[in-house]
Amino acid sequence: MNKRDVLQLIIDKLNIDLDIAERAAQTAYETATHEENIAENKYDTLGLEASYLAAGQARRVEEIRQSLALYRKWSLKPFDESRGIQTGDLIVVEDAGGQTHYLFLGPDAAGLKVSAGDQLVTVITARAPLGQNLLGKFEDDAVQIVINGSRQSYEITQTL
Repeated sequence: MNKRDVLQLIIDKLNIDLDIAERAAQTAYETATHEENIAENKYDTLGLEASYLAAGQARRVEEIRQSLALYRKWSLKPFDESRGIQTGDLIVVEDAGGQTHYLFLGPDAAGLKVSAGDQLVTVITARAPLGQNLLGKFEDDAVQIVINGSRQSYEITQTL
């Protein structure tokens, strides 16, 4: 597994998500503007609800477009031993229970998951607690984060 392959998988997944979101936005727009959804009285809110949904779907489409644009123009750099983990690195961590996690520290699209061979890679960003703690770290370093009052520990086993 290498970063370039993972980057391409992320771009491919964002393209798929964009297509789905655009179709959902179009459907929501058509529902909101359909003549059967014109309010007949003040309690008839189907058209209003559909317009809220259409606006939300349009925002989601724009978010995905922006993420896709970031990833398309982004040039990956090799891991820099002098700087430690930076945005664009592929990181393998092991949690306290011995489970291995593959993480891609990306500029956007946090939470996106892609399958690289038989491994699931999760995109995180430097805005997330784990991403913040990984910045500047090296292999064999340990990081800890607290989520909802629960402390989680990870050991960095590999950086790519």
